[in-house]
Amino acid sequence: MSISLLGGFDIVVGDEPVTVPVGSKRLLAFIVLQYRAAVPRALVAGSLWPEASDQGANTNLRSALSRLQGLGKQALNICPAELRLAREVTVDLFRARSLAQQILDPNVPAEDLDLDVAAIDQLSADLLPGWYDEWVLPEAEQWRQLRLHALEALTGTFIGLKEFAWAVTAAHAAVQADPLRESSQASLIRAHLAEDNRSEALCDFERYEQHLRDELGLRPTPRLCQLVSELQRSRPGKCRGR
Repeated sequence: MSISLLGGFDIVVGDEPVTVPVGSKRLLAFIVLQYRAAVPRALVAGSLWPEASDQGANTNLRSALSRLQGLGKQALNICPAELRLAREVTVDLFRARSLAQQILDPNVPAEDLDLDVAAIDQLSADLLPGWYDEWVLPEAEQWRQLRLHALEALTGTFIGLKEFAWAVTAAHAAVQADPLRESSQASLIRAHLAEDNRSEALCDFERYEQHLRDELGLRPTPRLCQLVSELQRSRPGKCRGR
C-alpha cells in the first residue's frame, strides 16, 4: 500500500487506486504526518475536529474509522487508545524528505546519491496543496523550505557534474515554487552561466528584477546583481518577454 501526499492525496494498493471519503482522507493524512509515531485517539479527534465537543470529536473519529473499511483501514494499526500508520505502508513524502536531507548533508558524496531527473520530480510537488487545516499548514511550509533548499543544492551538484540540463531543470523547479526567492533565482542564473548561456542568464535576471519591483517594490541584492554585472555592461538589447 502506498499513500501520496505530494501534489494531492492518493492511496494505491498494487496498481489500483483506493477511494476513501473526505473525512477519512483527513484522518489518514493526519496520521501519516505523525511520521509513524503512535497518536492518542484524543489528540487525533481534537486536532481534526477542534470546534466540536470532546464527545462530538470522538464520535466523528469513530465514524471516520468506520467509513475507511476494507483496504483503506489496512493503512492503520488501530488500538483502543491510539492510532499508528501501518509499518508496511510506503509514503512519498517520507522518501522525498530522505532524499532532500541526503542532498543537503555535506557528508554524503554526490556519487553516493542516485541523482537524475526523477530526483527533481520528487522535490517538485507541494504537500497537500489546497488543504488549509491548521495541522497541515506548518508541515506544508516546512516541506516547502526543505525542498527549495534541496533543489538549490541539487542545482549546484549538477553544475559540478556538468549535467547542465538537469541543473537548469532543478533551478526552474525551485523558481516555480517561489518566484520571488532570490537564492533560487541565483541558482538558475548560475546554471545558465555554467553552460555559457549568458543571454538566458541576463534575461532571467531582468524578468526577476521586474517581478520583484512590481510585487514588493524591492530591488535584487548586490550579490545577485554581481552575477550579471559584466553581462549588463555589454548588454546588446532587451530580453524576450520584456
